[in-house]
Amino acid sequence: MAEKKYEEPRVLAIILGGGKGTRLYPLTKERSKPAVPFGGKYRIVDIPISNCINSGFKKIYLLTQFNSASLHLHIINSYNFDRFSKGFVEILAAEQTLEHSGWYEGTADAVRKNLGHFHRQNPTHYIILSGDQLYRMDLKKFMDQHIASGSNITIAAKAVNRSDASGFGIMQVNDQNQITAFMEKPAKDQNIDDWKIPAKSRTKDLTPDLEYLASMGIYIFDAETMDEMLNNDFTDFGKEIIPMAIKTKKVSSYIFNGYWEDIGTIKSFYDATLDLTTPVPHFNFYEEEKPIYTHMRNLPPSKINNADMTASLTSEGCVITNARIQHSVIGVRSIINEGCDLEGVIMMGADNYEDDTNKAYNKKKGIPNMGIGRGCKINKAIIDKDARIGENCCINVSGKHYDDGDHGLFYSADGIIVIRKGAVIPDGTVI
Repeated sequence: MAEKKYEEPRVLAIILGGGKGTRLYPLTKERSKPAVPFGGKYRIVDIPISNCINSGFKKIYLLTQFNSASLHLHIINSYNFDRFSKGFVEILAAEQTLEHSGWYEGTADAVRKNLGHFHRQNPTHYIILSGDQLYRMDLKKFMDQHIASGSNITIAAKAVNRSDASGFGIMQVNDQNQITAFMEKPAKDQNIDDWKIPAKSRTKDLTPDLEYLASMGIYIFDAETMDEMLNNDFTDFGKEIIPMAIKTKKVSSYIFNGYWEDIGTIKSFYDATLDLTTPVPHFNFYEEEKPIYTHMRNLPPSKINNADMTASLTSEGCVITNARIQHSVIGVRSIINEGCDLEGVIMMGADNYEDDTNKAYNKKKGIPNMGIGRGCKINKAIIDKDARIGENCCINVSGKHYDDGDHGLFYSADGIIVIRKGAVIPDGTVI
């Protein structure tokens, strides 16, 4: 009897670009969430794309609909596969067709409206990823477990304690890791003892307080199952499709024990970014075998002219002169002038340099040059791209509290001051 030949799965990776990104405003005022700069030189979307590439999944679709111009430009400049790999990263923005005339109404609806594009690739499996999460995952290992289990759907899960369980969709599993029920964000006073992870399903590195499985919003679907589950008007995977599938399909969990952070708010973005400056960050960019890919800019090395820098990251093409910088992340093409003092600052840098002609025009118009002028003191702030901060400005160092929201020249969120993209802050401004 001939041995059955193993068929390599044909996997399509689908990255969901998210909604309007209102919780990350004003960083999402002119760009989509996946396009928000991260870690000095990257964009958030580089994380899931790199996870796919490092796992051998090189057919990647990115679904988006809000402020997608910046994201399009980044993808075009960053991801070009050779003709032999047959790989691609392609953006599918919401579009009007004869079948569909509206926007994406949710995660499932976004996938449904693009099934025609996906079918042309003849996939056997889909892997659904979020465009605004920070983590490293071996997606090949995830896929191997899905196939070995004979499941129709597998959901990546993070073990959480009872307090954190109220912020997630919680899954009930049996001894074989098969999901038997799904609950969306249980109330803190709700008794969910029956939903604890069975002893046989617990991995060795789970601490005793991690008793529940939370959905990470990362899924693997068999292609036929995806088509069947989307043959309706349901719009959301977590709230509608998954609970429906559990009733008729084999849906399993895949417990992920690594670092995972949803960077959907200003505070979570700020904390996750500055964590990169610690001696042993939770998210490590320094893995030679599994790099995080991004736009190759061919910028010159940064020039540091007598600066005191501690626990900070500096990207390419910066010019820093006689400044003190602590616990900060400095983005590409950042210009920081004499006498500046920065602590807990995320500076996203600039898209272009200014030459002498630009600077002469700025002087004529009475506006600061790109970057941070002389003698500025800045604390606990995010400075978006192409901002112009004049000389002797003080930002978030006076101890004054601002309510969350828009304050004209700046935005405040959880005590973090956000200087908008392209903002002009006049000399001597105190915030």
